[in-house]
Amino acid sequence: MLGLPKGSLEESTIKLFAKAGWKISVSSRSYKPSIDDAELDGRFIRGQEVSRYVEHGFFDCGLCGHDWVLENESKVVEVCDLIYSRASNQKARWVLCVPEASPIQKVADLAGKRVATELVGTVRRYFAKQNVSVDVEFSWGATEVKVPDLVDAIVDLTETGSSLRANKLRVLDTILETNTKFIANAKSWADPVKRKKIETIALLLRGALEAETKVGLKMNAPKKALEAITKTIPALRNPTISPLSSPEWIALETIIDESVVREIIPQLKSLGAEGIVEYPLNKVVY
Repeated sequence: MLGLPKGSLEESTIKLFAKAGWKISVSSRSYKPSIDDAELDGRFIRGQEVSRYVEHGFFDCGLCGHDWVLENESKVVEVCDLIYSRASNQKARWVLCVPEASPIQKVADLAGKRVATELVGTVRRYFAKQNVSVDVEFSWGATEVKVPDLVDAIVDLTETGSSLRANKLRVLDTILETNTKFIANAKSWADPVKRKKIETIALLLRGALEAETKVGLKMNAPKKALEAITKTIPALRNPTISPLSSPEWIALETIIDESVVREIIPQLKSLGAEGIVEYPLNKVVY
């Protein structure tokens, strides 16, 4: 039984599973998906709740943010990190913010003030460690618009910082960094059959994520240019090399970061490579 996050991560999670090899279908009004694997069943629920249901055993495994594992103080097995989100493939941050014009300059200045957040337990523990007494209240959303009229500060989640800038907010501190984690119930992890399935899912999900920033590259090149190609282009340290019908030519194939392709292809061409083909990848498993 698999716990899947409903909401902002739903679409990106379905796409990730598709690249990993599982087709997940769900109607707009349903929380029970169809998965093309007879060994898997699942439910979509709010990401904030997944870790609790994994801990209690309703789900054998699931995907949710590290922040909500901490917030719920869930005792689960963290199988692997899956750094993806609706906006980017980078970690998000829970940040303590005040209005740009606020006289508050440091955490200690919030003593006796009111702070709004969805992450109440974690924020209370943060201020307790700072030895600063504040009133932490739960926010149902749109937290960034509550300062300065309703509260003195907020703790909100940000990926790019664009919403903070748009609302003229200044960051005092980063409370924690978070990303999606694949987690498992302790008893399910101890079951050899279930553990093998969970590890298989983790392996393929990681492979699908790894492939998102890489592409395959293959080409034909003069055999005499092989040393120059491998020395000039670090990304081709360990290419697959195959002979061609002509003894003077070889075929090379490798995987490289997509971000450097535009620089590498002209270099390859100048070294005599021909028939250069770039192709997308679904999974890269090391």
